Amino acid sequence: MKEHDKEWAPQDGEEARRHRQTEPDADAVAGPAGSPARSRSRHAWRALLAVMLLAASGFGLLVAWGLTPTSQTPELVEFEVLPGWGASTVSRELESRGLVRNWQIFSAYLRIRGLDRSVGEGIYDLDRSWTAPELAATLVRGGRPRTAEVVFPEGIRGRDLAQRLAASGLAEAESYMELIDEPGDLRPPYLPPDATLEGYLFPASYEIPLSDKPEQTLGRLLNRFDAELTETVNEGLDELDLSVHEWVTLASMIQAEAGSDQEMPLIAGVFLNRMEIGMALQSDPTVAYGLGKRLPELDASAGDLRTDHPWNTYTRPGLPRGPISNPGRAALLAPFTAVRNNEQGQEYLYFLHGTDAGTPVFRLNTGLDGHNQDVVRYLRSQ
Repeated sequence: MKEHDKEWAPQDGEEARRHRQTEPDADAVAGPAGSPARSRSRHAWRALLAVMLLAASGFGLLVAWGLTPTSQTPELVEFEVLPGWGASTVSRELESRGLVRNWQIFSAYLRIRGLDRSVGEGIYDLDRSWTAPELAATLVRGGRPRTAEVVFPEGIRGRDLAQRLAASGLAEAESYMELIDEPGDLRPPYLPPDATLEGYLFPASYEIPLSDKPEQTLGRLLNRFDAELTETVNEGLDELDLSVHEWVTLASMIQAEAGSDQEMPLIAGVFLNRMEIGMALQSDPTVAYGLGKRLPELDASAGDLRTDHPWNTYTRPGLPRGPISNPGRAALLAPFTAVRNNEQGQEYLYFLHGTDAGTPVFRLNTGLDGHNQDVVRYLRSQ
């Protein structure tokens, strides 16, 4: 070998070293501990975990915000849950009324708490300052039903009562009249088999749920009448020897004849005295009722007073077949406080309503002569 060739020949092992410098390091590719690749991987996982934690934290904040009140100022809102509404519908409606911040969050809250099937229908008074849990707790207690306020005046007839119920958005009038005429299971134990509910539908002001069936509504009125059948009343009926049906029938006549509550004990006294001696009661309102007329429509000249029927107290003795209206408390109590005699102890047997120079007059008499004189003076002369 020439000298210069020997001089430039690679030293022993130098070629291997060059080879190692130009080939990739297998250990570096594998990423031993502390290597740059392993470090980069670890940083990537940490970044992903941080993103996930931030997302979870943000979602938690969103949920917490969604359960907070929509207002710090108390403000009641009437809210109705209709039949068939589920949790989603209720939640959407709550959001539309400004009662919850987000309907999805509230709906999810109901489901998570197992309350989604417990929200009751009805009307609620909810406050915009309540939290979602407070709203939910109120909704699961159930709301009050939507009602119609119906006022029945003293002396209202059954058919007019049925019309008022229908006009208030409840059932059709015919549905009520069918039950009034044929009570079926509604029939009270003191009602004769052939009698209707006329007289027993206590006149008052009622809050009636719109969801009521006719049986339920009339049942409310009958229950209210039952409250008038106190122990004192039953004792009074025994003293007067009157059945419940006779009492109510008499009270309905007193109600129809009286111009005021103050007149009722006086009119009761006249009727009781006539019944005691077997004298015809001769009450125009009973005749009108039996003919299906209003009292102003009664026409004596056309023979209405002579037309015989079970309610004509001119052609038949004693009380009519049944009540002619639904009397109020004053009329029902009048027989027990009846004024039957004048200061001389004479029994009152006649009364009339007339006018004296335009002023209403109520007159009592113990005899027919005095009564006829009052008829001429206060009725015919006017």
